[in-house]
Amino acid sequence: MAYTVTNPFTEEVIATYPKTSFEELERALKQAEDYYFTSKNESVVSRAKKLLAIADLMDSKREELAQTASLSMGKLITQALSEVDLCVEIMRYYATHGPQMLATKPYIYGLRREAFLHYESSGIVLAVEPWNFPYSQVIRVFAPNYLLGNPVILKHASQVATCAQALDDLMSEANLAPGAFKNLFLSYQQVDEVLADKRVSGLAVTGSSQVGQKLAAKAAANLVKTSLELGGNDAFLVLKDADVAKAAHDAVSARLRNCGQVCTAPKRLIVAKEVADEFIKLVTDELNKVKLGNPLEKTTTLAPLASKAGLELLDEQVTMACENGAKVLVAGGKVTEKNGYFYRPVLLTGLEKQNPLYDQEFFGPVLQVYVANDEVEMLSIANDSSYGLAGAVYSQDKVHADELAQKLSTGQVFINQPATSHPELPFGGVKNSGYGRELSDLGLYEFANCKIIAW
Repeated sequence: MAYTVTNPFTEEVIATYPKTSFEELERALKQAEDYYFTSKNESVVSRAKKLLAIADLMDSKREELAQTASLSMGKLITQALSEVDLCVEIMRYYATHGPQMLATKPYIYGLRREAFLHYESSGIVLAVEPWNFPYSQVIRVFAPNYLLGNPVILKHASQVATCAQALDDLMSEANLAPGAFKNLFLSYQQVDEVLADKRVSGLAVTGSSQVGQKLAAKAAANLVKTSLELGGNDAFLVLKDADVAKAAHDAVSARLRNCGQVCTAPKRLIVAKEVADEFIKLVTDELNKVKLGNPLEKTTTLAPLASKAGLELLDEQVTMACENGAKVLVAGGKVTEKNGYFYRPVLLTGLEKQNPLYDQEFFGPVLQVYVANDEVEMLSIANDSSYGLAGAVYSQDKVHADELAQKLSTGQVFINQPATSHPELPFGGVKNSGYGRELSDLGLYEFANCKIIAW
């Protein structure tokens, strides 16, 4: 199984990589195991300094890395640059704050007896990562685990094999110790073999719920700890006292980010009836302004989808939703008059519970709007989902917005702003959106051996 990279704008194959051989896989596992043991003799502070050096090197290659991402999966060049910046920010955050987070923590037990909690490395972590954020999804696993001393083996999506190789080359140029990080072009069978290997102790997955369920089951059979960041069908609540113009602008810009291929994008817009007409008009106006084009041109506002398969699936989903009662407020759809996997934005309404697409994730520039009679109905619609990754609440009463946010069944909620990733904040979901947390101190502890020594 070769890894093939196709430019979504030109539809031309730009790179192919052969599958990792058995010998290469075994060599990588052996180097990772060796690194795991030798890293125990290295201080966290020393690794923090190295992490800063990697961040600086990545920053110096910002333009080159961003262009590789744009060519591989169609990301707008401005968004690709922002993703590289986020990677640098994540590494600098852990390098600066991580050593203190890993400091020994005292406990008192019994009749004033002392114990101390030590955070230690636990073993090799396999990272199975998606194409939509080809750098940041990897770095958010690598940075905290490297600080701990856990080696990371990357199995990336075929579509962004160029980005995976670029990361591998970056680590080599930074003189990272052999075994600390390695990209491998693994087959699905080889992933199973890695999870069955006793040297592997952790699995970090970002992807669809279906992929997460399958890999988590295989990991569980081998007692490999897992962290899953899976799909989302996020609710975006607009209350009657919201700044409607801001809410509409944020909803569209966040939904169209990465051409709608974002787990935390606001996919279900749930709007109070008092402001629904105004909100829908503003959203419609914004959707009709998008400019399709070359992702490398800064005047382009909507790039193509990452793959032909993704384009066809999205088109099928919208067709099926409409065949089962959904109404089209903004008619977009698949673009046939030009090359590239382009899909014009679509705004749907009337997706009722009996619609087979009611609780499916549309991974592309498709928005759904629901008009709610009151806040009870808003919360009912928002929580009526098998997903729970992120959400947003818009209201000029921040105290009340916080009250509603606490009633949403999701891993994170943002007030008067769309959901985004920040190194300082825990990231993760509930229900079919997965479990475990990335980023912040929680991401640092996710694959740590939290060892207590009692006196």
